[in-house]
Amino acid sequence: MRIGLAQLNTTVGDLAGNRRRIIAAYETLVRAGAELVVFPELVTCGYPPRDLLFKRSFVSDVEASLALIAQSVGPVPALIGTVERNPSTEGRRCVNAAAWCVDGAVRGSAQKCLLPTYDVFDEDRYFEPAATPTTFTLGPRRIGVTICEDIWTDPRFTTRQLYRVDPLRHLAGQRLDLMVNLSASPWHHEKDGIRQALVTDASRLLACPVAYVNAVGGNDELVFDGRSLVAHPDGRIAAGLTAFREDTRVVDLGESAPHLDPSFPSGGLADIHAALVLGLRDYAHKSGFRRALVALSGGIDSAVVAEIAVAALGRENVIGVSLPSAISSQHSRDDARILAENLEIRFETIGIAEAVGACETALGPVFAGRPRDVTEENIQARIRGVVMMALSNKFGSLLLTTGNKSEVAVGYCTLYGDMCGGLAVISDVFKTQVYALAHWINRDREVIPRNTIEKPPSAELRPGQTDQDSLPPYDVLDDILKGYVEEGLSRRDLIERGFAAATVEDVVRKVDLNEYKRKQAAPGLRITPLAFGVGRRIPIVQKYVS
Repeated sequence: MRIGLAQLNTTVGDLAGNRRRIIAAYETLVRAGAELVVFPELVTCGYPPRDLLFKRSFVSDVEASLALIAQSVGPVPALIGTVERNPSTEGRRCVNAAAWCVDGAVRGSAQKCLLPTYDVFDEDRYFEPAATPTTFTLGPRRIGVTICEDIWTDPRFTTRQLYRVDPLRHLAGQRLDLMVNLSASPWHHEKDGIRQALVTDASRLLACPVAYVNAVGGNDELVFDGRSLVAHPDGRIAAGLTAFREDTRVVDLGESAPHLDPSFPSGGLADIHAALVLGLRDYAHKSGFRRALVALSGGIDSAVVAEIAVAALGRENVIGVSLPSAISSQHSRDDARILAENLEIRFETIGIAEAVGACETALGPVFAGRPRDVTEENIQARIRGVVMMALSNKFGSLLLTTGNKSEVAVGYCTLYGDMCGGLAVISDVFKTQVYALAHWINRDREVIPRNTIEKPPSAELRPGQTDQDSLPPYDVLDDILKGYVEEGLSRRDLIERGFAAATVEDVVRKVDLNEYKRKQAAPGLRITPLAFGVGRRIPIVQKYVS
């Protein structure tokens, strides 16, 4: 049997654009000899549609679009991820479904059984679950259909049993010839190996090939890596598709030689970089931007963001801006200029010393008698924010913020200053990972100046300032943050791991106090299992001490 895998990059709500992609992919795969074509989860409307599902006409418009797609489907069936109205008068109004289309019409439907409601997922808010998975027949073959979470029941990958039903166990006794899984599984670092294990384990359990078709692309903060695959019943991978790019492929289940893209399974820093590039490109292009702005401080964070912007949008579409104040070091100005030259991007220098002075003069009578402190330091950052937002408005360019996860976690950033912007590219990348990315970017030639990587990190908001004046060394800070933010450890847990009690108390206090800043931050691209954003919902006003 020849299976057509359609790994597509769709846009949430772009029903007409998604429809064109689906029809074009179907026709391409049929011409290549596919006997069945499989698409990702919710491919008709894009994933995740979230509260668009509550709009009065959204589901009916998706159903109308699906009907038009089905008219283009010939005798080769297609399984298409979509939204359908719940035919029952009970439960939620719609279902997450896979439509079985053949000979010009929708001939059947399989509904998702397990609805994830954790981390970035809230499907139980919208969909009614099915009690059991569905099977279809294609000639003499029996095909089982699951949708994304339906295969995430392996006890090795979950700390507790979340569901009372197991779709795979239900299908195990049905003597399937093939099982397909339509998926929209967001990527995070080191997740691709887990998914591969889930698919191969499912193929062994069901004693049949399993075709897993995943979405690809960026939608808001989520990045989907694709890496669709087909596994044989003995656990061997028959095919693995391209990571972080659209791909279509026909896989002959009768062939023994694997067809693996070189980026499958890959991993490491190459994956992080690819995810950030794809996430930025899609966020910009799907939002209507073609150009980006980056404030270049001469530091490592802005350097890495600028390189990612060039990789995503092209050097002709990126502007770097140096905003020196009266205390900015010459080496930082030089590092910013050299970086721009290495990236071959437009470079502008706009001094802010006069604007900062004017602001301090205006505030002088009110501040009289009070010592200088972080308030004056933040005036510099906020003047920079004003200038960069003005450039963004004037040139219709997306302003990229440059704060990393370590800084965002402890509030080492200025609200309405360096936090200004439309997308926080590296807000889920710890500082130690930023350094690792910089070295990876320089693997073939020096793109980021060596001085930028080697000099002590500094916000340069006061003379001689370094980050370590206020923060522990970043390798220590990042380990504490991973434990507290991502693993949910308490202060006592962290101290028992060997971290100094005073350091733990200071870091945890800063994380908790700065929740209000993060709620006002630009959306950030997710690359870890728990990012600051929709997957982490900590109250701003709360008094719990762990």
